[in-house]
Amino acid sequence: MTLELRNVTKRVGADTHIHETSLRLEPGEFNILLGATNAGKSTLIKLMAGLEKPTSGEIRVDGENVTGLSPQKRNISLVHQFFINYPHMTVFDNIASPLRVAGIPKSEIAGRVEQAADILQLRPMLHRRPDELSGGQQQRCALARAIVKESKAIFLDEPLANLDYKLREELREQLPDLLAGRGTVIVYATSEPTEALLLGGRTALVHEGRIVQFGPTTEIYHNPANQLSATVFSDPPVNLAPVVKRGNRIELAGGHGWTVEGAVAAIPDGAYTVGVRPHFVSPVPVHERTVPIRGVVRITELSGSESVAHFEMGGHVWVSLSPGVHAYKVGEEHEFYMAPEHCFYFGENGDLVIKGDADG
Repeated sequence: MTLELRNVTKRVGADTHIHETSLRLEPGEFNILLGATNAGKSTLIKLMAGLEKPTSGEIRVDGENVTGLSPQKRNISLVHQFFINYPHMTVFDNIASPLRVAGIPKSEIAGRVEQAADILQLRPMLHRRPDELSGGQQQRCALARAIVKESKAIFLDEPLANLDYKLREELREQLPDLLAGRGTVIVYATSEPTEALLLGGRTALVHEGRIVQFGPTTEIYHNPANQLSATVFSDPPVNLAPVVKRGNRIELAGGHGWTVEGAVAAIPDGAYTVGVRPHFVSPVPVHERTVPIRGVVRITELSGSESVAHFEMGGHVWVSLSPGVHAYKVGEEHEFYMAPEHCFYFGENGDLVIKGDADG
């Protein structure tokens, strides 16, 4: 089946929660809604699932207008960030509940429930009630209930947010394979760019109630259509600063600059905004071609596996994200190395002009 939004909007009083949106989602792969908290991801899921009605526009399933249909008549599954289970039922009965409603034979129900329970590591808990489970176990129960039901659409609204790290990582790997081949539209909302990349599929970038780009996840990451897309799909945020191109030179504030060649050298001279993701700005020259830049360190965040430094350069605060532990002193100037071949150049309207390559 296909799920389509046609010119859908959602307004509450004077506030517009979803601006006019058209989107077509196909079955068989992950469709990811990626955006910050309050970007509009949950509202879009509620509109698709029938929990809310759009102010204007239509929701269509296989070409049929289902805008006025209740969630029960749409044959969907929905898992929230905050687990919802039936407190008076065992885990087995919670998982089995949609199958019983659908009239599935008892012999088949047991096998399907146990299969879902094995995948989500719930087999030892099947005879417990939800109040006897940890929060993570309760969320796994809710996931199992959604998976076991053969729905036309499965909506997952940040379903792994409350799970422990190890289980979250395992489920991120398992979910695409687990849900593949069902002919089901899968919509997965997340605020984590890394999670979107791990899940793959296709991603819609959501910002302030608008979808700013939609397409294959890795393609959007490597080729954001505009400055806003690059900002949404970067954590920590993408580094941005105004630059001026003159001939084969890019000039950055603070006296920094670099030589360009090829397609970047061919773009018209003038003002642009350069963007580079934090992991291409390092305290040591780890990339093949780098440009030295200097800035005053303002904030540091150190862990056992990586170091983050926020530094001020020419009136702009940039972020460096690098593996390992690096010694920074807050308030002191530090040298960093940027990989210019990974720069994005945006025009005055914010659209991507070119992805960079450089020499020197």
